[in-house]
Amino acid sequence: MTPVADRGATRQRRQRMTAVKEAVRDLNIQLALLNRRFGGRVELRDIDWTCLDLINRHGPLAPTALARRAGLHPATLTGILDRLQKAGWIVRERDPESTDRRAITVRAVRERNSELFAVLAGMNTRMDEVCARYSDAELEVIADFLRRTGTAGQESAEELSEG
Repeated sequence: MTPVADRGATRQRRQRMTAVKEAVRDLNIQLALLNRRFGGRVELRDIDWTCLDLINRHGPLAPTALARRAGLHPATLTGILDRLQKAGWIVRERDPESTDRRAITVRAVRERNSELFAVLAGMNTRMDEVCARYSDAELEVIADFLRRTGTAGQESAEELSEG
């Protein structure tokens, strides 16, 4: 490749990478908006929904494990868990695995999930339509990209919390 062609290819690559980063930022904005409107429908604050989703996906969880996953101080998490329990989204149970009788785990009330699914049905349908346009191999690449992007976000958040 000639130096001029090499510079052109480098410029195009930078432009593509910038377009990807811009698309991720736009996605973040749209998902934040969706989450706020979703939260309004099911009467959950953004952070409450985040914690409930983590409990649904990874639970039951000890509060310290949930705080770590959500990037929250344990004292902040107490108020969130109080709201979620009062609204009937979670239950706190003694941890049968622990020798500490005070230890608890937090479990989602699965019977309530149908309410969440109903509100998110439009997004789920639209995501099915988007995914249908891609081959299995392309979906694997997209899933890999999104996982790596999530990891980059997690690492960046941890880095910011250290400073």
